[in-house]
Amino acid sequence: MSIRENLLNIKATLPSQVTLVAVSKTKPVSDLMQAYEAGQRVFGENKIQEMTDKWEQMPKDIEWHMIGHIQSNKVKYMAPYVSLVHGVDSLKLLEEINKQAQKNNRIIDCLLQVHIAEEETKFGLDENELDELLQSDTFKNLKNIKIVGLMGMATFTENRTQIKKEFQHLKTIFDKNQQLTTDNRQLKTLSMGMSGDYQLAIECGSTMVRIGSSIFGTR
Repeated sequence: MSIRENLLNIKATLPSQVTLVAVSKTKPVSDLMQAYEAGQRVFGENKIQEMTDKWEQMPKDIEWHMIGHIQSNKVKYMAPYVSLVHGVDSLKLLEEINKQAQKNNRIIDCLLQVHIAEEETKFGLDENELDELLQSDTFKNLKNIKIVGLMGMATFTENRTQIKKEFQHLKTIFDKNQQLTTDNRQLKTLSMGMSGDYQLAIECGSTMVRIGSSIFGTR
């Protein structure tokens, strides 16, 4: 199967309200261009330097999503162009994104990462930390970022019941927070689900899925 066929097959299964992020990390620009020519405009990368190189080489109507864990000192490289930052898990990181966005005269959209998995290795805020962050005065004064949604990753397991429970838990947190909007906080995106579990995630209310290997093939 070609990248084009893979992509079109997956898109055919997605409801209209669900955004597909093509996870293109480690893939060459030629692969991304095949997806681009098949109509894909949203790409997800997990290394800022690699994403920046691709941004420089590729058409400018692409939305670049930063989906990896972020080092604060690298934020400046993506601030001029990044469309959405997925894994924001601290106020400190949010402040840095805000600072760099301000320098570029932009407002950068961000998703807050919520820890829903049972594994300790996954990054993210727990529910209390999420509430604390959103209610803090520091957050309220950040004018160059906008929290547009939440993101979470389920436990890496074959147990569908557990995965579903984690997705539903995140949906509950999302619904609770969606009612509160401020200038820099308007939750409309719920990003959960990857190649292995995206259909389940969509059933549980996901509006954004991150799919890599099913489009580009395994690394």
